[in-house]
Amino acid sequence: MLKQKLSQKLTQRLSPQQIQLMKLLQVPTASLEQRVKEELEVNPALDEGKEAEEDPPAGEESTYDEKLDLSDYLSDDSDVAGYRLRTSNYRDQDENKTIPIPVVDTFHEHLQQQLGMVIMEDREKEIALQIIGSIDDDGYLRRQLDAIIDDLAFARNIEADEAELESVLKTIQSFEPAGVAARDLRECLIIQLQKRKEGNEDVEVAKLLLEKYFDEFAKKHYEKLMRQLGVTDWQLKAAIDEVLKLNPKPGSGYAGDLKVENYIIPDFIITNDNGDLKLTLNSKNAPDLRISSAYMDMMKAYNSSKKKDKKQREAVLFIKQKIDSAKWFIDAIRQRQATMLNTMRAIMDYQYAFFLTGDETRLRPMILKDIAEITHLDISTISRVANSKYVQTEFGTFQLKSFFSESIQTDSGEEVSTREVKKILRNLIEGENKRKPLSDQKLTEALIQKGYNIARRTVAKYREQLNIPVARLRKEL
Repeated sequence: MLKQKLSQKLTQRLSPQQIQLMKLLQVPTASLEQRVKEELEVNPALDEGKEAEEDPPAGEESTYDEKLDLSDYLSDDSDVAGYRLRTSNYRDQDENKTIPIPVVDTFHEHLQQQLGMVIMEDREKEIALQIIGSIDDDGYLRRQLDAIIDDLAFARNIEADEAELESVLKTIQSFEPAGVAARDLRECLIIQLQKRKEGNEDVEVAKLLLEKYFDEFAKKHYEKLMRQLGVTDWQLKAAIDEVLKLNPKPGSGYAGDLKVENYIIPDFIITNDNGDLKLTLNSKNAPDLRISSAYMDMMKAYNSSKKKDKKQREAVLFIKQKIDSAKWFIDAIRQRQATMLNTMRAIMDYQYAFFLTGDETRLRPMILKDIAEITHLDISTISRVANSKYVQTEFGTFQLKSFFSESIQTDSGEEVSTREVKKILRNLIEGENKRKPLSDQKLTEALIQKGYNIARRTVAKYREQLNIPVARLRKEL
């Protein structure tokens, strides 16, 4: 049996203005200018430029805060235009945006052009096109030949065997860039070496190295290689140098596959004025915006008008909604600036020693909660400010979130940043004897001697985070 009852419930909901502010906080400087342009396009009540009167005369209200009597227009709710009920008129920031790409030949089109210059029967050309279509963007053919045979049968109605595919594949492997259509790294490197000059002793040793002893080479078993190849350490080093000159991803270097370049635009700038740090916000973060004077004049005209019909009411509601939306956006931009400066100033003060010297070992342990407590902002707000934001210093440009790190305790009981430990770990590895690289255990012992209480597994984790391979793979001749 259905029943109806009346109940009260207290819930928290974000207003459209709060949602807009959160979205703007996440936007980096590089994207803010575009976001402002979008808002200017969709809202005619928003204009670029400073307010005509920054400080209005006493007793007068600024144009921005103009109070208008709209009671005659808003008293009747019948037949209200749909836009009156909307809470905002700005676009959804989560919508997909496409970036225009210049029209150029792709990597696969480059291979097809070379195929057009090869004399082949139609059947072989169809097979070659199928193989080229199966090549990955980095230049490798990872699809098995038996699978390509099935593809040919279904897509091109061609019955072929593996020997025929191997023959056509060899032709494609002669194309540029060198190493294309290889099925693995070993084959890719061998193809490139085969295009080098014959008779070069170092190249010949390098070919033998890859053809017969690739596993030993990959594992850096240099002593074993010297015995099996019958060469000295200098000859082996020369052969390895030839291999290192080769391109492990032949397709990735092709100029036709253009990728959008991302340039870092700092959101903040910290300068050192004789030991006194100065923080400024990138000027692109502070666009000059104002309410359109034409729209405010229209509101005044409607307010003084004696005619209060339905069309007038709809026009007033439309204009008011646009002006309110413009005010919300301007306020959100100003709040964004204030929140960003407040957060960055707290980070700068917390990490003052680093910004003064540029010494990473001077970084203090810092988590989001530390800055949230200083600024009296929510942790999620600090996270939004730190994400995708950069600060320019005299020592380089850094991502804000890189200053946040956990702590580790030293022998003296002092807490230091994990970033400091990683810096020392990197220095130890850079200064090691490359003929006998330090193992994780040796690195752990070295850190403990420096006063850092750290476990071997933690050293291994930090080394991996720094993208540094294990000792065996760091070995050099």
